Amino acid sequence: MKKLFNQIQEDYQRKYGEILIIKNSSFIGGGCISQTSKIETNIGNLFLKWNNTIADDLFVREEESLNEFYKYSNEFIVFPKPLLSKKVNLLPGYLLTTFLIQGQSGNDDEKLGRGLAKLHQCSNNCYGFQHNNYCGATEQDNSYQSNWISFYIENRIEHIVHLIQNSRSWYESDQIILDCFLKVVPNLLDYPHSPALIHGDLWSGNYMYTNQAPALIDPCASYCDREFEMGIMTMFGGFSQRVYDAYNEAYPLEKGWKERNLIYQLYHVLNHYYLFDGYYKQQALAIMNRFI
Repeated sequence: MKKLFNQIQEDYQRKYGEILIIKNSSFIGGGCISQTSKIETNIGNLFLKWNNTIADDLFVREEESLNEFYKYSNEFIVFPKPLLSKKVNLLPGYLLTTFLIQGQSGNDDEKLGRGLAKLHQCSNNCYGFQHNNYCGATEQDNSYQSNWISFYIENRIEHIVHLIQNSRSWYESDQIILDCFLKVVPNLLDYPHSPALIHGDLWSGNYMYTNQAPALIDPCASYCDREFEMGIMTMFGGFSQRVYDAYNEAYPLEKGWKERNLIYQLYHVLNHYYLFDGYYKQQALAIMNRFI
């Protein structure tokens, strides 16, 4: 840790022209992929995440996501402010941000719904993002496209299936089901689309309630149709009905979004198959078969 702390202090002085003194550190839980610590410094408490077994640019891409969110902070939702990130080299890659204090700020479920609605109203000319980034440990293809259905098919579904084909079982019969599903996707997703800034991996472990407001953490930002965000949110639960009600009061979803929800869950089911194997392939095939 001493070498890593020395590197962080050097990087901080190089970037900000100021001295960062690390006084103490303590390990904290909650990291699914990386090690996490609270570090006490001369500028206050900071949050440090580090790893040397990940894609070398994962934390750099996460910093980009946080920077994009930070531009659109609102009164209902907060984000950790990114300070530094570094690629994996001889030392672990790391991400350094401000430290958020867990707690309650009052009406947190409503604030989360309204804050997410405001975030989704931040738009862009195209679907995608400035660079590829990572949903968990999976690289996402964020190449810009002007059409949402093309982006969903090519950049999300076909991209993750290509990764699966190189590491998991994917038979000709599986591909036939996928091809049939992709042919009907344009009709299934026939509703108005617009690019919205989404978190990208918004399950219950990637938001927290703080003494300021609800906070989003561990993002893989991109501009997608906002219903795509609902796919991961509904997949494992963890969000109260008040979150969805407050969201819809602030920015109503298009009619029929619940019926389309499984289509957007499909990407995350396939990603879980790619990452963890197991029964996720059967779940993905069942989703596709439901629509063909």
